[in-house]
Amino acid sequence: MRNHSGHDQTNHGGHGGHGSHGGHGGHGGAQPGGLSVSQNGYTLELDSTILTAGVQPVSFRVIGPDGQAVTEFVPEHDKELHFIAVRRDTAGFQHVHPVRDEKGTWSVALALDPGDWRFFADIHPAGHDGTMTLGIDVAVAGAYDPLPLPEATGIARIGEYAVALEGELLPGEASELTLTVSRNDRPVTDLQSYLAAYGHLVALRVGDLGYLHVHPEGEPGDGTTAPGPRIAFMAVAPSAGTYRLFLDFQHEDVVRTAEFTVRTTATTPRPAAGSQDAPDHSGHHHGDHAHH
Repeated sequence: MRNHSGHDQTNHGGHGGHGSHGGHGGHGGAQPGGLSVSQNGYTLELDSTILTAGVQPVSFRVIGPDGQAVTEFVPEHDKELHFIAVRRDTAGFQHVHPVRDEKGTWSVALALDPGDWRFFADIHPAGHDGTMTLGIDVAVAGAYDPLPLPEATGIARIGEYAVALEGELLPGEASELTLTVSRNDRPVTDLQSYLAAYGHLVALRVGDLGYLHVHPEGEPGDGTTAPGPRIAFMAVAPSAGTYRLFLDFQHEDVVRTAEFTVRTTATTPRPAAGSQDAPDHSGHHHGDHAHH
């Protein structure tokens, strides 16, 4: 998803003829999104932050700098607003697309288990110079049974499908993550375009659910991006730590979500024998893929 101010197109790294990593300089990987309910004068306002368990209607507005509900947005990946719901233990992930009325109220149904949740609204208000992600806490009543964090295996299985994750997640630096989709051990080469891409990746930092910077490489119909089995993304981890990755992909008219637990690869500089001018970020070339 292109969901971060100052990050538009695909010049996010020296892959496939793209430009330099300079486009990431605005945040240096240090400013995850979604940690604030208000940003740049825009505020996420829910009808209620206390909900009951089960499939529940949720209504909200984005209040603009003028104190009024925003009714004009710039579409990103075919939608005016992308809405993410996830419990704070990273269970129950949902990426949905609410419907807006003419007064600026959005509505959507969510399947909610008891516990503490975080809701994210990914938006580009008309007249604002970029996209932003607002986040808000929600309490769902009932007996809460938090789940342990899934192991970092590098393989996600959804029924007959398996998705393999390759690449290192680096703190403060852009890196490429490649996800390869197979079905019954055969590569899937006919992924369907879903929201103007073959896959959408949401990444959240475990502990505070900070939203990562994730960008799709290529798009359907550009003449170079194949419909599977590989889907490539550029990502910047804002810090060292553990992250949860959620890939949405569509095949045979069904959208499925593959989930991963990933730990960043250390970028601590190591002394270079006989050299005093080794770059500070040389440590990320070790090849120690902690999540494989």
